[in-house]
Amino acid sequence: MFRRAGSAFSPNLRKFHSKTSSTVRNARARFRVHPGVVISSGAFAAYILWYTNNRPIHNDAASPVASGKVAEKKLSLIAGGDVAELDDLRTVVWGSNKSHTLTMEETDVIKTPSVAEWLDGVALRDLAIHKDSAACVDSRGDVYQWGKGFICRDVQQKKPILTLREKNITKLKLTEGKLYALSASGKVYALSTDSAKQTLRPGTPTPSSDSWWGTGWFWGEDETVDFVEITPTEHLSWGEKIISIEAGDHHVLGLTSKGRTFAHPVDKKANAFGQLGLRKFKIPNPTVHHRSKANGHLDVELIPKSLADPFVNSSRAVRPNPPPTTSENLVGIDDTNIRFCTNFFEIPALKGIPMTQIAAGGRTSFARTSDGRVLSWGANDFGQAGLGSNVALDTIIVPTEVILWKSSTSRKNTKCLDITAGGDLTAFTVERTGASSPTTVDLLVCGNGRWGGLGSNTYSSSQSTPLRAKNVSGLLEYSDATQSLQPIAPHAITISPTGHVLLTLNTGATTDVGGRDLVVWGKNYESELGNGKKSSIPVPTTLETPEGGRFMLRRRKAKRVLDLHGKLWKYDVQVEQCAVVGPENSAVYWKIV
Repeated sequence: MFRRAGSAFSPNLRKFHSKTSSTVRNARARFRVHPGVVISSGAFAAYILWYTNNRPIHNDAASPVASGKVAEKKLSLIAGGDVAELDDLRTVVWGSNKSHTLTMEETDVIKTPSVAEWLDGVALRDLAIHKDSAACVDSRGDVYQWGKGFICRDVQQKKPILTLREKNITKLKLTEGKLYALSASGKVYALSTDSAKQTLRPGTPTPSSDSWWGTGWFWGEDETVDFVEITPTEHLSWGEKIISIEAGDHHVLGLTSKGRTFAHPVDKKANAFGQLGLRKFKIPNPTVHHRSKANGHLDVELIPKSLADPFVNSSRAVRPNPPPTTSENLVGIDDTNIRFCTNFFEIPALKGIPMTQIAAGGRTSFARTSDGRVLSWGANDFGQAGLGSNVALDTIIVPTEVILWKSSTSRKNTKCLDITAGGDLTAFTVERTGASSPTTVDLLVCGNGRWGGLGSNTYSSSQSTPLRAKNVSGLLEYSDATQSLQPIAPHAITISPTGHVLLTLNTGATTDVGGRDLVVWGKNYESELGNGKKSSIPVPTTLETPEGGRFMLRRRKAKRVLDLHGKLWKYDVQVEQCAVVGPENSAVYWKIV
């Protein structure tokens, strides 16, 4: 085919060549070169030849234009992983920066891990990245926000904005338009991700402001940012508090120290696939300013689509108009307001069942018991609930057990150690134990693997039975301490809503190899995997430094740690590098441990 196409074009190419040759000959005839020009040109060529022979040029050297851009954007590439060995703490970022969630500099895509200099010397408690917003908790427990909703707030300084202070925050979760912050005391606060919606008139009390015996009134530090506290409707026992929160696209899960599981609706789409685990609850009545038990709340209902519209997959020519999925009294209520719902509600089906972990995908919820059993509910249209091919439902409205032992090729006891979910992907870290073979740890992944996120060297848009991820499952190493083979388990996993995965492999658990390997796979359209390319990777692959070395996350004692104001917080702080992902981007920061 290609040979015939070339022969068809050859006559035209010969005509074009002949015309060009004649034109060049005519031009040479019209213009005669002066001898002085020839001598000057020869001298200049000799100088260039001497200069290039005396100055080596490397084939991997950056061009002056590219170097100028990097200097202007204040982004410097890491070299050989030395960023972890420097005395100063350095945060590296890569991927999409279209909403200024990685850095406030004017750059859309960062192809390889680059230093975010505005976080130099800073260790964080937590870092969260969403599509259009980002937030972090500094060493003092204060919350800073930045992103699309804060671009015009501090244009000159180009720094994150302090929004929630003196609450001793330990964990953050971002949803569309809202930020949820968990404090060390077990309180959960909600803020807007848009600075325009955070405006609070000076002196106006907030529902969760400090009491009169606090120090704010003395120093004149009145609250200037609007926020609200999210409280459980059920009474918590003595000493019980919320210890963990997880967020999907439209819902938030909470876990208490007694193992009770709660759910919170972010907006009206919070139960479209039954991910809340409940349908009826109360919200504050926005039309009543002085609320009481009689008129202060509205009884509302969010109905899953599969129940409200059982004919959703039928032909639109014969099916009736779909009924609404929300109660009538929700019409006209602004669910983008942080006070749309100010409560956590205990999930009825899980009452009396203590849980040790919760996880939330984009539209799916998970809970793990102390003996390693997993329950899932919510969306299952891509198989992300992990219930297997025998369950063809796209919506699971009741918590259902996930059977993980089916993925084992031998008769071994299977116990789930960890659950990680993001978007439409779910990963289960399971332990396999047997009498005649050493204990192994596998990573099982299910859901939407369209971009290779399953890690099994396949591109499947729907995988309901969890598959064993390659290169990170069943790994063993010899331990001198126990004189036996020990499993190499994942230390931490984070899954992006858009389909890429970062895994920290615990390679230094029994032997000192200098750190933990960072393994990446999945979608890579915006260079979110950090290898400088834009092709997806369907198999877990160790991320490499520009010199070809292993990109390793380390743990050490920092000589000093600064807060985000540049002030000294403490000396000799134990920190470790932690990987986090957002939609089409990634980051590695130093976390206080």
